[in-house]
Amino acid sequence: MNNILTKREKKVFELLIKNKSTKEIAEELFISEKTVRNHISNSMQKLGVKGRASAVIELLKLGEIKL
Repeated sequence: MNNILTKREKKVFELLIKNKSTKEIAEELFISEKTVRNHISNSMQKLGVKGRASAVIELLKLGEIKL
């Protein structure tokens, strides 16, 4: 079940766990805040979870992201 997320979705979560805000992530990746939220939403849907925290936990379990 590896590589569930796109590279961009994974990057968004890597920045999220560094405590970056949606605005900061958008600025760093040169995308809109809406796009950041879409990436997060799509990721949560793929993972079958509700909420960013649950998504982070699931991604850590799957080895998709590291702290």
